[in-house]
Amino acid sequence: MTSKGHYRAAAYLQPAFLICTAVLALAAGGMSVATRRLGLYLQKEPLPLRKPLDAMEEERLAPYRVRARQRIENEEILKSLGTEDYIQWVVEDPRESPRSPTREIMVFVTYYRLPDRVPHVPEECYTGGGYQRLSTDAVSFQIGPPDARRAVPGRYLRFDKKAGEISLAPQQFPVLYLFRVNGEYAGSRDDARMALNKNIFRKHSYFCKVELVFNQSRAAPAKKEAVAAGEKFLAVLLPVLEQQHWPDLE
Repeated sequence: MTSKGHYRAAAYLQPAFLICTAVLALAAGGMSVATRRLGLYLQKEPLPLRKPLDAMEEERLAPYRVRARQRIENEEILKSLGTEDYIQWVVEDPRESPRSPTREIMVFVTYYRLPDRVPHVPEECYTGGGYQRLSTDAVSFQIGPPDARRAVPGRYLRFDKKAGEISLAPQQFPVLYLFRVNGEYAGSRDDARMALNKNIFRKHSYFCKVELVFNQSRAAPAKKEAVAAGEKFLAVLLPVLEQQHWPDLE
């Protein structure tokens, strides 16, 4: 060992260094014990769904019909998604005219059983894919029977097609989304993060993103049409998720 090496080894054996190391170790251990005694859970344990999303019974979505069950085959995209608990379905509302831009909806639900971050939201995903975001608005969906309505917060976005892209899809299309976080709803990523951060007295934590995309028709619905159609479908979908799929933290 060189003289410089001897000097470094000797420095690590100095009483002051050893005392500091011991104090830091005791402090870390003490903090861990203290958080357990206080009932705080800074490190969460995985919380699986009560029932897998892809095991959802299609008949429970009636009168909507499932037209397609899509899977993500690209491993890189699936990895960036951060979860394998998801469904990507196209549903149809037979009550709507065949020409209605809200007759078909692409439904994308993603669940995170051990959340340490809130993944990309449509604002980032679509713009990162080359689409132009035209508008962003907070919205509120009125869910439930007339005598027991509840307001569920959400977000409305409108995108324009990629430059130079040629397809039968509409030039513009709206996207609606919301979060379910530890038993409550959140209408944005910031609100979802706040809900996660305040959940320090429970061993488990989860969140789920529900996204509705109106890009299955040649025409794009206006904001009012999209929000109304999204509200109708969420009034069917959310109770199914609440009753059969999302965990009960209690």
